[in-house]
Amino acid sequence: MKVFASLALIVCVILSACGKEAKSFLYRSISQEEALECFKKDDGYLIIDVRRPDEFKQGHIKNAINIPNEEIGNGTVSKLENKKQKLFVYCRSGFRSKQASEKLAKLGYENVIEFGGIITWPGEIVKD
Repeated sequence: MKVFASLALIVCVILSACGKEAKSFLYRSISQEEALECFKKDDGYLIIDVRRPDEFKQGHIKNAINIPNEEIGNGTVSKLENKKQKLFVYCRSGFRSKQASEKLAKLGYENVIEFGGIITWPGEIVKD
């Protein structure tokens, strides 16, 4: 009987911990080919490059704006006022873009789309 009571207590603790799990903040990841297609047929989106400014100056996707991952924090990002706008996020290799996308989703941005890094980008790259 004691074993059953102990087991029941352990199950209750595990189940109650699951109930308190933090909300999952979601963003979508798509391939770079899918991103290229979206850029051709959609409008009203922003392309966000989350690399450092010096990396951005070396070359970036046409029409991208630079918002370094480190600047995405606890509040609304000044360049991103519309939390419903479609945001396409990339970096150099795909690591920072995932971090930034998660942070943007946690901040309430509803349409965040991560598509990897510029080192494998099949489209046009420009310099300012």
